[in-house]
Amino acid sequence: MTAIESHNQRTALAAGLSAYLIWGVIPLFFQVLDFASAAEVVMHRVIWAVPALGIILAAAGKLREAATALRKTRVLLTLIATSLIISVNWFGFTWAVTNGQVLQASLGYYINPLMSVAVGVVVLREPLGPWRIAAIVLATLGVLNLIIAGGEVPWVALMLATSFTAYGYLRKTVAVDGRVGLFWEAVIMTPFMLAGLYWLATTGEMHFFDGAYEAALLISAGIVTAVPLMFYIIGARGLRLSTMGIMQFIAPTLQFVIGMLGGEPFTTAHMVTFGLIWAGVATFTYSQLRRQGREPATDAK
Repeated sequence: MTAIESHNQRTALAAGLSAYLIWGVIPLFFQVLDFASAAEVVMHRVIWAVPALGIILAAAGKLREAATALRKTRVLLTLIATSLIISVNWFGFTWAVTNGQVLQASLGYYINPLMSVAVGVVVLREPLGPWRIAAIVLATLGVLNLIIAGGEVPWVALMLATSFTAYGYLRKTVAVDGRVGLFWEAVIMTPFMLAGLYWLATTGEMHFFDGAYEAALLISAGIVTAVPLMFYIIGARGLRLSTMGIMQFIAPTLQFVIGMLGGEPFTTAHMVTFGLIWAGVATFTYSQLRRQGREPATDAK
C-alpha cells in the first residue's frame, strides 16, 4: 500500500467513524429540541436539509448529476417512494428519542442490518450461510422474548428497522449517488413539510419564531441530517463494505448507553432481549469478518 493509499484509507476510516458517532449521539441533539413536537422537528429537518445538501453537492461537483437524475421515470417514482419511507423513519426516530424511547430506537437499529440480510435472502436470493441464519434466529428470539415475557410489542423498534430496511432495498434498485438521492428526497418532501408548518402556524403550535435560539436549533436539524451522510459516503468509498457493516453497530450502542443513562425502564425481559440481539450482532460480525478474510486484497476499496 502506497503512502497516498494509506492516507486515503485513514481518511475514510475517520469519516466512517465520524458518521456513526454522530448518528449515535444524535438523540441528545433532538432531546434539546423538546420545545417543539416531533412533527415540527422533522419538517424543519427536511426543509433545511435541502440547502445543506445543495452545498454538499456543489462542493462535490454533483450538481450536474443531480439536475439529470430525475429524467428516468423509474428513478423519480422510486425516490418519491423512498422519500415517504424515510420521512416515516425520521418521524419515528425523532418521536422515540424525545419521548423516552431511546432504547427502542437503539433496538431498531440493531435489528435493521439483520433484517436487511433476511430481505436480501428472500427477495434478492443472496447466499445466507449458517452464521447469518443464527444471527437472524437470535434477533427473532429477542423480539419474541420482549413480546411474550415482557408483554410489550417493540413497535417503535420494528417500525424503524422495517422502514429503514425497505428504504435501503429500494435505494439499491436505482443507480443514484447517495447525496443526490437524499437531496431529491428532501426536495420532494419539502412542499408537504411547508404545508405542515403552515398548519402548525395557524394553530399556534409552530415554535420557529419563538426566538433566535429556537430558530437556530431547528435550522441545525437540517445540517445534522446532511453532515453525517457526507462522512458516511466518504467512508463507504474508501473502506470495505464489510468494515462499514461492522462499524454500523457503533450508533445503536451509543444510543443504548444514552437510553440507560437517561433512566429509561430496563427490565429482565429487556435484558434478555438485548442479550439475544447482541449475540445475533456478534454472530453477524463474525460472519462479516470471515467473508472479509476470504476477499482478495485488491477488493479492499
